[in-house]
Amino acid sequence: MLKVVFAGTPEFARIALEAIVHEGHEVVMVMTQPDRPAGRGLQLQASPVKQLALEKNIPVMQPTSLKVTGPHGDEAREALSRLQNLDFDVMVVAAYGLILPQEVFAIAEQDGRAGCLNIHASLLPRWRGAAPIHRAIEAGDLETGIAIMQMDLGLDTGAVIAMNKIPIGANETTATLHDSLAKMGAQMLVETLNRFLQERSLKSEPQTHEGITYAHKIMKDEAKIDWQKDAKAIDLKIRAFNPFPGAILLDGESVIKVWHSSLIDDQLQSEAGKIINITQDGVQLACGKGSLLLTELQRAGGKKMSASQLAQTLGWKPGQVLN
Repeated sequence: MLKVVFAGTPEFARIALEAIVHEGHEVVMVMTQPDRPAGRGLQLQASPVKQLALEKNIPVMQPTSLKVTGPHGDEAREALSRLQNLDFDVMVVAAYGLILPQEVFAIAEQDGRAGCLNIHASLLPRWRGAAPIHRAIEAGDLETGIAIMQMDLGLDTGAVIAMNKIPIGANETTATLHDSLAKMGAQMLVETLNRFLQERSLKSEPQTHEGITYAHKIMKDEAKIDWQKDAKAIDLKIRAFNPFPGAILLDGESVIKVWHSSLIDDQLQSEAGKIINITQDGVQLACGKGSLLLTELQRAGGKKMSASQLAQTLGWKPGQVLN
């Protein structure tokens, strides 16, 4: 049994934490981001990782920052002091969301510890950074995967301990790919921890300097669809931005979230954004090149519904141009 410090925040990390606990390793401390306002009432909500930690009676730390020189320096020093005084074998980091300073690495690497192990959802060095799942789909990648990495001060630049691939399906969304990668990452992490328990060391390979790309954070202002682009690129964006932040189109001042679409005609040439046809299957919309069939839509504040049903509700007609 290993004694583990776990740092993570969203559902992706929660699945890994659950696997560690299920395997029988002792999680001596969970570090996660502070509670955030959520929902229509904007009430403070604990992260998925914190919720599981409380359920399992694991102590929780929620520092705003770990930088001792910043505005939250006192809070950071307190967190680092608690970490220094913990008895643990390895620190696992999964989508934590805070930058780890050198002080954390120094603590995690002392006394024969395994250091900081990170679960990263890409085939490093492709898609280093904050949004590797979104960007892989948006770019039209045919495969992605999980890398278990020995963290260092760089942005996902550490040596790779293990890496497995997974295909990106033709209809894959960030939501579905996230779930597959989260399960794979949890399994790979447990295997890595068990290997360290047996051998007290972990072999790793430095990343290549070829093929480096960066998965920049997804911004809400990226959500609006540019119908001047070709149909394939727009379809990839719709899938990449499902569920967050959601690709949107505009009908006058109404914001419509596009949940699902499919390529219907790669060669169609018409005015971008024009409704070509409306059937029970969906709404065919012209792009800069080709056209898309929109199949599931949602008005702001409304429920998801079939595109044909929403088109009827809004009175859309063939020939109408959407933005």
